[in-house]
Amino acid sequence: MSVASSEPYDLVVIGGGPGGYSGAIRAAQHGWRVAVVEAADRLGGVCLNWGCIPTKTLLHQAHLLQSLREAEDFGLSVRGEIGFDWRRVIERSREVTDGLAAGVAGLMRRHKIDVIHGHGRLTSSGDVSVETEQGDQRLVANRVLLATGGRPLTLPGVDLADHPRILTSREAMVLGERPRSIAIIGAGAIGIEFARFFAAFGTKVTLLEGAPKILPTEDDEIVTVVEDRLAADGVEIHTGVQVETIEGGPRRRTTSVVWRDGDDGERASARTDLALIAIGVTGNIEDAGLETLGIATEGGSVVVDSAYRTSCEKVWAIGDVIGGACLAHVATAEAVAAVGFMTDRRKAALLPGAIPSCVYGDPEVARVGLSEAEARAQGIEIRIGRFSFAASGRALATGTSAGFIKLIFGARYGDLLGACLVGSGVTELIGELGLAIQMEATWEELAHTVHAHPTLSEGIMEAAAAAFDEAINI
Repeated sequence: MSVASSEPYDLVVIGGGPGGYSGAIRAAQHGWRVAVVEAADRLGGVCLNWGCIPTKTLLHQAHLLQSLREAEDFGLSVRGEIGFDWRRVIERSREVTDGLAAGVAGLMRRHKIDVIHGHGRLTSSGDVSVETEQGDQRLVANRVLLATGGRPLTLPGVDLADHPRILTSREAMVLGERPRSIAIIGAGAIGIEFARFFAAFGTKVTLLEGAPKILPTEDDEIVTVVEDRLAADGVEIHTGVQVETIEGGPRRRTTSVVWRDGDDGERASARTDLALIAIGVTGNIEDAGLETLGIATEGGSVVVDSAYRTSCEKVWAIGDVIGGACLAHVATAEAVAAVGFMTDRRKAALLPGAIPSCVYGDPEVARVGLSEAEARAQGIEIRIGRFSFAASGRALATGTSAGFIKLIFGARYGDLLGACLVGSGVTELIGELGLAIQMEATWEELAHTVHAHPTLSEGIMEAAAAAFDEAINI
């Protein structure tokens, strides 16, 4: 094994996804000598290449298609049949990811960060060995940041290699032709987004969820709005089910999914062109050399302290490998925080209650902080403010009046505890509410902040005022 350089790196990052490359850039900004080890042939991780970015591109194209179909509602006409070129739809999503991946590579060059493509593992000395096509290398490291990301979970006993018609999200976003029908197992964010995408392009969608409702972690009022829209799009929804078998072998032209209903125990089944497993993400902790340094793990995740340090003092870990919310923006924030702890420039970990989560279906869903149910379960006395987009001039003008903003405040001090939103474009509104929680803002500060008119963001001002009986427009 050759040593890539006799001079040690101040930081070696294993993983070039959003968390990994962000941590590397922050370290380089502090003047450190940094290397990033990435197993794939380009940077950006799952989010940029096989997750957040390509799916949002596909969803935007679905939204445009739906808008064309609704043109007559706005006094517009489209001559001829409204169609689409499926291959071009997929190609455009790949073009977007290609451009962004090239941009990340450019950031590495700008910050003089060495990038080594290969499989990185920790060694017993705390350095990093890299298995590359040109041979093995060893990177001498003063510190290591584990940012190896995650991968889609699959159902127990289902070997995807033997079932070409059973997909994960990775395969689902690059299909060569549009399926006539698809069964989606899992109705969290990933399942809902793919259900919206395929339904918009005319695929018959059967959506299966083991929990009593779709989007199991979301507010019940939010779920009702999403369910109604999916049903209007022709999506067949089954909740509280247990999938018993799923088959899609190489000789089959269809897949067969059999499930048992949670209420009465009766079996039901669906035969579809394809099946998509969308039941979550698990961290990539295998074959990372954790055992060589005795790094503690629990439940398939690396154990870290409040500064993201592992049980080995020179190794930190962030993102999907430490569990919690497997979201790109969480990994990025954790990486920047971890480097802050390494350099003694940061003293406090992230505030979990200020981290947003989003679902980019139609309508969109956004949430931050405590839900109403969580606040009540903690015995907190609360005040709730709501604003329906049916009262929004901007939403009515754009034909997107379905949905609402719901804010949860502490009754005693009026501080914002949480927010949940559903509707068109609400993922662009959640940042203001995360900032409000981060800064311990009160209802008065939100209600008395002048928002431009007409905008969807006015709803935040109105909902805050409504919680304390001072709303003007509702």
